Order: sequence, then C-alpha cells, then structure tokens
Amino acid sequence: MYAKELFAPVTDLKGVGTKTAAALGSLEIYSIYDLLYYFPFRYDELQTIPLDQIMDGQKVMLKGVVATEAFVSRFGYKKSRLSFKLRIDHDVVMVNFFNQPWLKEKIEVGKEVAVYGKYNISRQSLAGFKFIAAKENDSGMAPIYSVNRHLRQKKLIDFINIALDEYLPTVDDVVPVDIRRKYRLLPEKNIVQKMHHPQNFNESQIAKRSAIFREFFIFQTELAQLTEVNPQNKGIPKKYDLNEVAKLTKSLPFELSTDQKQVINEIFADLFSSRQMQRLLQGDVGSGKTIVAVYAIFAAVTAGFQAALMVPTEILATQHFKKIDELLRPLGVRCALLTGSTKALERKEIYTELTDGTINVVIGTHALIQSNVIFKKLGLVIIDEQHRFGVNQRQSLINKGNLPDVLSMTATPIPRTLALTVYGNMSISEIRHLPAGRKKVISSWKTSTQMDQVYQLMREQLKQGFQVYAVTPLITESEALDLKNAEQLYDKLSKDFPDEKVVLLHGQMPGNKKDEIMSEFAAGEINILVATSVIEVGVDVANANMMVIYNADRFGISQLHQLRGRIGRGKTQSYCIFLADPNTQAGKARMKIVASTTDGFKLAEEDLKMRGEGDIFGKAQSGLPEFQVGDVVNNYDTMVVAQKEARKLIKLDPLLQKSENKTLKQVIEYKQLQQKRT
Repeated sequence: MYAKELFAPVTDLKGVGTKTAAALGSLEIYSIYDLLYYFPFRYDELQTIPLDQIMDGQKVMLKGVVATEAFVSRFGYKKSRLSFKLRIDHDVVMVNFFNQPWLKEKIEVGKEVAVYGKYNISRQSLAGFKFIAAKENDSGMAPIYSVNRHLRQKKLIDFINIALDEYLPTVDDVVPVDIRRKYRLLPEKNIVQKMHHPQNFNESQIAKRSAIFREFFIFQTELAQLTEVNPQNKGIPKKYDLNEVAKLTKSLPFELSTDQKQVINEIFADLFSSRQMQRLLQGDVGSGKTIVAVYAIFAAVTAGFQAALMVPTEILATQHFKKIDELLRPLGVRCALLTGSTKALERKEIYTELTDGTINVVIGTHALIQSNVIFKKLGLVIIDEQHRFGVNQRQSLINKGNLPDVLSMTATPIPRTLALTVYGNMSISEIRHLPAGRKKVISSWKTSTQMDQVYQLMREQLKQGFQVYAVTPLITESEALDLKNAEQLYDKLSKDFPDEKVVLLHGQMPGNKKDEIMSEFAAGEINILVATSVIEVGVDVANANMMVIYNADRFGISQLHQLRGRIGRGKTQSYCIFLADPNTQAGKARMKIVASTTDGFKLAEEDLKMRGEGDIFGKAQSGLPEFQVGDVVNNYDTMVVAQKEARKLIKLDPLLQKSENKTLKQVIEYKQLQQKRT
C-alpha cells in the first residue's frame, strides 16, 4: 500500500506555500501523489551532435564554453533578447534566448554550459529554448510538462524532482504482479522514475506503455466495481401511464422523427422492465435528444417517480429547464432548476420540496450531487454530455435513488465498439437524422485573405434581421500562440460594424453576467455575439443563423461540429464559416472534412482516424473520457485488455480487500475524493 504521506497536500513539500499550492491546484495537482503522477506530454532529446552534422532548423543540444558576456536588448512591450557567443571547439555560435532576461546571471565567460534550441546554419546561430548548466544534464531526455501562466516549467520540474527524491521509495504497485508479468509491464517505481527521467527514447516508450495500461486499468476497475455492485442489473419497473404520455404527444407543435420514436420505445421498454436501465443515447447536435429526455422524464413521473437531469454548465441547465418546464408544466409536472447560482432561500425551498416529493423533476449542474439534495423517490437519472462527469460524480447522483434507471446522453457520437469498451455494458441508442423541417447548415472554409466575402455574408444576414456568432479559441493574449483573441476580435468587429450591437461573452465572466448576455442575445437585443467556446453547449437561439469561427484549425473536429450546432435551430437557412490558415496538412484536412459534411457520426469517425496528428485542442470535446497518458483511440487495444483484466479481478475480489489489491483500492478512493473536489 501507498504510505499515507503520499496523499498529503503539496504544502508538505519543501518550498510550497499557499500561493504555490494554488498555482499547482490550477493544474489539478493537490497532493504529493498528483505531483508524482503528473507526467510529461513530451521530451526534448538532449544529445549533442557535431556542428557539421546538424541540419538547418533542427532542434539540438550544443555544449561549449561561454565566449562573451551575455547582452540583453529590449524591444516591444515585455519583449527581450539575450545574446552571447558559445565556443564549440574551433567554432563560435551566436546563441539567442527570447524573453528570458533572468538567464543573464547564469552565464559567465569561460564557463561550460549546454543550450537546447533550433539551429540556423546560414547564421550559425541557435534560438534557445532551454539553458542547461553542463553538470546538470549531459545527455538524456528533458521532460516537458503542460503548464499555464500560474506556474513556470522550471518551477514545476523542481517540485517534481523534490517529490521524486523524498517520496519515490513510498510508491507501491497498483497493477497486480501476475498481470504485470503477463503483459511485461514495469513495476510502479520504475514507471514513475522513467516517465519523468528516461535516459533515451526507447526507455520513455517502455515507461509510457506501462503508464497507459495502469491508467486504463484503474478506470476499468472502477467501472467494473460499479457493475458488480448490481450484477443482475436489478431495477424497479416503472408502470407509466400511456394515456398521459399521449397528452404530451398531442401538445407538441411538431411530429417526432422516426429515430426519436424508435429511441423512446427502447427507453420505455427499459423503464417498464425489472432491469435497471443503463442506456447511452448518442445524437447529433440539434437531433432532438432533449425531447426524448422529456418523454423519459414524463413517463417516470406518471409512474410515481421523480427524475433528475444533470448537465455540465449553468447555461445548458437553464436552457433545458426552460424547455422542459414549458412542455411539462401544463401537464401538471413541477420542475425546478438547481445550480451554483441558485439563491440560498430558493435552494432551501428546492431541498424541502425534493424531499417531500412536491418537485417531480430537477434540472441542474454538479449542485445536484451535494449531500443536501435528498429525493423522496428518485426513479430516473439523466446525465447530459456525460463524458464531462467523472465515474464517481455520475454514481453520486445515481446513489440518491433506489436503483434508478439511468439515461446518459452525448452530442459527440463515438463508434459503437469504442463506446462499449469505454462505457462498459451500456445499451446504446442513436438518433442519426435531424428533425423534419430543419435545413442543413451551409458550411465553408475560408482563409484570412477571403475576409471580404465573410463580411459581405455577415452584412447580408444582419440586414435581414438575423444574428451572428463570432467565435475565437482564446480569451486573453498568449505569447505562445499568435491567435486573434476574443478581446481583440470584439474591438475589431465593433469598429467594422459600427451600426450593430456587438457584445463579448467568455468563460471567465461571472455566471449571472453570462446569463444576462445570453438572455439579451436570445431576445434579439444583440446583433453580433463575440464568444469563446463557452457557447458550444446549451445555447439555442433560432434567430442566430450565422457563425464565423476564427482560427478554426485550433479547435478539434468534434468541437467545431458542436459549435456549428448552435445555429440551424430555426427553419431559415444557416451559414457556418471556418476561418483558418492552417500550415500543416493535418490542419488543412481537418478544415476540409468539417466543411464538407454536417453528419456528426461521419465526423466522429474522421476525428478518430485523425487523432494523434496534433489535434490537441479537441480532446476534451471528443465524447470520450480524458486520460493523462493514454488515448482511447490510439491505445484502443490496451483499453480492451485493461477492461478484460479489471473485470476478471473484480469478479474474484469485488471490494479489493486482498492485500495485493489494497494499493489499487487506495488510488480509486483517492480519485473519487478528487472528483468530489472538482
């Protein structure tokens, strides 16, 4: 078993105070354990190569003696260049470090140092990425970690190294020894050590292979445990009232699609049976999953049960509440909305009415899994965009009922075989076609040289009284990525469209401010909404029929499709323009694919095929759970093996009580605590 101190807060580490702990927390590093298992996402190979063997533009490590004093020149706002000459045998190379003036104090004439960067043959110069005192690292692989503006790479590496020195001996094996031997996996200590400090590329790959299996194995063990708790899938039959359900059908201002009717029948069969429903509903954006959820909710209510719908954002919760309340209130169903923004007095009233059964349906965010939320008779749990919730978060809501039926929904379809592996033994339903009367969104990819065409179409739509979304990937300036950000874009569009009301919306705004802006947009009081991907889920404004996505190549295919799904909600023709100047073949291919089809299932297949080609911005929107080391698509075979071994283990030891499984149990319990924290 792991020693208890491994799960101690990071403040137990030398040099980590409250401020640094907050910075580490922004990377979801809260404990010594988190720090040790915060693995690099790539490595810089620190091998020296003779100058005459280096290719132009190659990233290399050069080792030599500092020949001149370091000189810092400044240009632009907060920009600087530090330069010095490095003597390598009989040659002299000019070394430049940008925006790292503090390195000056480390550079002494006559001192041997190593520098890592990109080499320019014609200038015989190196644009430095990393400065290394020669004694620190003569060779090997330098780890590169995901960091943010709160914490520098160097500082994080220092803390990880301190943790390795002090706590590596306390690390124990999570994967049982017989499974490790069977698949030739490294022991836990070796995984941790070699993931952070491999000596060469081959060693890093061996460590990564073991780390991926470990990660998938923990995930699949957690899933297998949940299944084992209720092995026969015993549930409570819901004898719903078909006559009442018919009233709902009569009240609808539209005809259900064939796909919707099929899925509703599958759900009704699950509700009526004595088995607990565990169903995943996959449906494209705008395909009408919400109305299917309404039928499931109403059927459960007519059978005398309560229902809960949990969603990842307040905007989406509010959207669903308005729609569901409008449809079910006339049929005598009492709905409530519960989010982090719900006022204390109203919240208290909702708690009371859920407990006494006055409220039939509650729609909300993570607020639903708080201990104060107690149901009288919860019979149906619906989880929207379910991959955004941890296994334990979903289970926390399910545990508030007595074997309630569970319907999970996602607007980012994934292939059936993959879904079955990732989500265990769920039944899968699909809505593949859009409701009747909906027009396909006309999509196109434009480069920045075609802005005149984009503006012309925007002006035409605005003149006809329609509204426009302008979407950008970033909120504030980034030195690392030369992207138009939301604030700059807002300023530009305000100038270019002086007669239109242009408003900015982003994720860092307070919830009530975001709601206020979205209400104004829904009411038609805003003409152009400049937004980050905060609008990607839960915004339904029929009059908004055009979207321009700036730097579209910085989004993943699934996320672009999600964003596009915010338009085309009415019966008028809608337009989506992907504005991008990709400089890679993968980026160009992504733009062509997403502009060529609006079929989410087809795009999902293409997205999965392309994964691993640098689509780092789209992973969170793939409809798949996120892993730190493994990738469900590229490492699918490993996931299948991990699932098989986890299920076998849980059959033999359901509660993980055997001594060889105690460490695994510890990690799962710790992960569950962390999910509650977030």
